[in-house]
Amino acid sequence: MSEHDPELERMLNAALGGLTPQQALIEASRAEAANVEERAAAIARNRERALKLLAVLEKNQD
Repeated sequence: MSEHDPELERMLNAALGGLTPQQALIEASRAEAANVEERAAAIARNRERALKLLAVLEKNQD
């Protein structure tokens, strides 16, 4: 494929940032894993805030 179309090869190389397809896949996987960790941390923070708010609301009802 790339032997027949040098322009396509240049475009693919630019899109991959100079990485091989395998390296690009590994980087994407790492980025996704980091995103999962960030979302889990955000969920934990939101849960903690919700519990604090619930405690305040319950205290105000008494």
